[in-house]
Amino acid sequence: MLFESQILDFKCLLPWVRTEQKKKALRELLRQKLRMVTEEDRKEWSDAVISRLEESQSFRHAHVVMLYYPVHNEVDLRGLLDKYKDEKIILLPVTHRDSIELRQYVGKDNMKTGHFGIPVPQTGTYRGEPDLVIVPGLAFDKDLVRMGRGKGYYDRFLRKLGKVTKIGVCYDFQMKDNLPWSWHDVRMDKVITPTAVYER
Repeated sequence: MLFESQILDFKCLLPWVRTEQKKKALRELLRQKLRMVTEEDRKEWSDAVISRLEESQSFRHAHVVMLYYPVHNEVDLRGLLDKYKDEKIILLPVTHRDSIELRQYVGKDNMKTGHFGIPVPQTGTYRGEPDLVIVPGLAFDKDLVRMGRGKGYYDRFLRKLGKVTKIGVCYDFQMKDNLPWSWHDVRMDKVITPTAVYER
């Protein structure tokens, strides 16, 4: 009886196992594609995303905006940091063992290399919540499902927030149909690419 019970338990896990296997394979494919993005394309596509983001009501009306520091050829939004740091409260994430801490960006001179080699502000922890969170990802789909790098930092962080607008940003080749989805994956309110805006 115990053996049969264990088999049933395993069968219940099979859909979850298949989902994680699909995610793993897709993550590796997209990492390879991101490594092939040229600096010229990265700048052109990132500038297009920035323009669409600046045109959005969500960004224009937000007073506290969480951005991110790009790594691994992600969409580069650094042009927004100094442009808006005196007009809005600009926050950057600082990752710890299993969580994200928010710190205010006040200028390049206040940045220092942190965990994973990512520059982070040397300001104290920001205790409030952002009005808008700009979220990178390895892939998104038209149902606004996001697939990250597999560590779960953003999903855990976003689930703790209240009614905060979440905008994913990516290149066009990162938009997919029907991404594998897990219960802990947080959907976006909008996704912006260089050529399109997807929203609920």
